[in-house]
Amino acid sequence: MTIQEAQKTVDDWIKAYGVRYFNELTNLAMLTEEVGEVARIIARRYGEQSEKESDKNKDLGDEMADVLFVLICLANQTGIDLQDALQRNLDKKTKRDATRHLENKKLTDDTI
Repeated sequence: MTIQEAQKTVDDWIKAYGVRYFNELTNLAMLTEEVGEVARIIARRYGEQSEKESDKNKDLGDEMADVLFVLICLANQTGIDLQDALQRNLDKKTKRDATRHLENKKLTDDTI
């Protein structure tokens, strides 16, 4: 599925099951909530915090998909073509960071 197809799929789902998009501020709050859920899993599963028994069965992929769904909703309702925006962003990063990371000793020196 391309990003454009994902945007259309989410739009179709909203129209069929969601009645309408939540307003942009509500979706921003929801996006923040969903990112927090991803952060909680990563902090406990891969970070130094201990994982609670109730968190052990949480599906990280599902939580990431929740983030993506709400982000796509925001893009749809604000007229952003995410596929185009991502390509432009990658082009910008490629131009700006062509050698920056390759020259970063922190990324290549295993003793740091």
